[in-house]
Amino acid sequence: MRLIFAGTPHFAAAALQALLGAGHQVVAVLTQPDRPAGRGMQLQPSPVKQLAQQHGLPVLQPLTLKQAEIQAELAALGAEVMVVAAYGLILPQAVLDLPRHGCLNIHASLLPRWRGAAPIQRAILAGDAETGVTIMQMDAGLDTGAMLLKTHCPIETTDTAQTLHDKLAAQGAAAIVEALARLGELTPEQQDDALATYAAKLSKAEARLDWTQEAAQLGRAVRAYQPVPGAYTEWNGAPLKLWQASVETGRSGAPGEVLAADKSGVLVACGSGALRLEMLQRPGGKAQPAAQFLQGSPLRPGDRLGAA
Repeated sequence: MRLIFAGTPHFAAAALQALLGAGHQVVAVLTQPDRPAGRGMQLQPSPVKQLAQQHGLPVLQPLTLKQAEIQAELAALGAEVMVVAAYGLILPQAVLDLPRHGCLNIHASLLPRWRGAAPIQRAILAGDAETGVTIMQMDAGLDTGAMLLKTHCPIETTDTAQTLHDKLAAQGAAAIVEALARLGELTPEQQDDALATYAAKLSKAEARLDWTQEAAQLGRAVRAYQPVPGAYTEWNGAPLKLWQASVETGRSGAPGEVLAADKSGVLVACGSGALRLEMLQRPGGKAQPAAQFLQGSPLRPGDRLGAA
C-alpha cells in the first residue's frame, strides 16, 4: 500500500522496518524534531529518522500538524493509509481524514486498558498478568478508536519495561503488517469506555521508592521504571539508583531499614515483606551487582534508606 508512517522511538522503528520488508510504499515519514542527547547534548535524530534515512525515505519533522501548509503537503502525497506508532504529536481531524483508509495506530496495550503515554510501565506496575498490542483505527480521542486486531503477551515476573517493550515492538511490527494485509476483512470493534484505564506519563518523582509500600509493589516498580526514569531511593542524603531487585516474604523491620547486606544483595524492610536489592548504582558510578557495590560502599544492617 501507499502509506505515510508517523513514529519516533525504537518501538516505531521496528514497525517501519517490517512495513518496508513487506513491500509497502512509504511515501513519507513523520517523526519528532531532533533532540539533544548524550553527554555532549548534541542534536540526535530519532530512531525512526535514522532508519528512514538509511532507506532514502522523505522525512518530515513538523512541530505541529495543525497548520494548513503541512496538511496540504500530506494531502498531496496521496497516501492510502497512515500508520502511527508512538509519534508524539496529536493528529487533528483534518489529518485523520486524509488517507482513504484513515490512520491506524499501533498501541502497546490491550485496549481499552491503558490508554495513554506509558502503557507498558503501567501494566507492570499494576501487576497485570498479560498485555499486548492493539491495532486501532484512530479518531479524535486519546486511544479511543475502534479496534481492528489484537495480540497477547504474558508479563513474566522478570520482565522490565525494556524487555517487555522489545517483545511488544516485535508484536506490533508483525501485527500492523497483518492488519494491512487483511484490511478489507477486519471488523472494527468499538471500545468499552467503562473498562478504560489511563496510563499517565511517567515522572521522575514517582520513581522514588516509598518503603512503606508492600515489597511486591516496590519490586514491580523497580522493573517498571527500568531503564527510564529509573527507580531510586536515598542513602546518606544522595540518590541511589536500583536496577534489579527480588521480593522476600517473612522478613520484617522498620520501612527502609537494611536487614542484611552481603554478596546476594541488600535486604531492605518494606511496609510488608522485604526487597533484596541486587543491582545498584551510586551517583556518577555504573550499575553494579550488590557484591561489587558493597566493596566500595559501607552499607550495613541497621542503616536506613529513604529520606530522613
